[in-house]
Amino acid sequence: MTPGSPPAARVQVKICGLTDADQALACARLGADAIGLVFYPPSPRHVETALARRITAVLPAHTAAVGVFVDAPLQEILDTAQACGLTAVQLHGREAPGQVADLKKAGLRVIKALFSGREPGLARAAAYPADALLVECGRGPLPGGNAAAWNWADAAPLARRFPLVLAGGLAPGNVAGAVAAARPHAVDVSSGVELRPGVKDLARVRSLLAAAANSHPPDTTRRIFA
Repeated sequence: MTPGSPPAARVQVKICGLTDADQALACARLGADAIGLVFYPPSPRHVETALARRITAVLPAHTAAVGVFVDAPLQEILDTAQACGLTAVQLHGREAPGQVADLKKAGLRVIKALFSGREPGLARAAAYPADALLVECGRGPLPGGNAAAWNWADAAPLARRFPLVLAGGLAPGNVAGAVAAARPHAVDVSSGVELRPGVKDLARVRSLLAAAANSHPPDTTRRIFA
């Protein structure tokens, strides 16, 4: 893969929890399909609107900017998405299906998180009119980013029915096995490529993207983040 070029047909990769514009640009140049910005104040990866705008401003056109929200009011999500130029929003709490529908009516691409270890669980998948579903275990003190690996194969039935993003405990050494087990269309990685919360290890990002390059989703033409 040539740095800065759009990625080849492979499982798509979102590097989440960026807090620095230079690192976000570096991840994009390494081939990340999307970067994630966390708009959830309790998270150590939380970014304010001004910083988020600086990050999205440097991204190449082929790299999506995904805002992560947890039980935020509808208008707050809409205002933040417009102010920061987000490509998509990811709902990582107990949001109702109606909020997903309202965001889509407003023209936003929506990814809804479901969890194997808490509600909303995997059985709720059909209730959400999202553009894609993100699945992780949901254990730990925060809605996401707890570095908890789980039985990724539990997500495989959903990947056959819905556009699916796999998350939870993914790192360069296990992403290929996780993709083989779940067959997702994309993966979402944060702590598995970090030096500390919000600060990425670009060598690990490069290794993860290399591992993902050999991991083929069920449909390489489906775009998840944009």
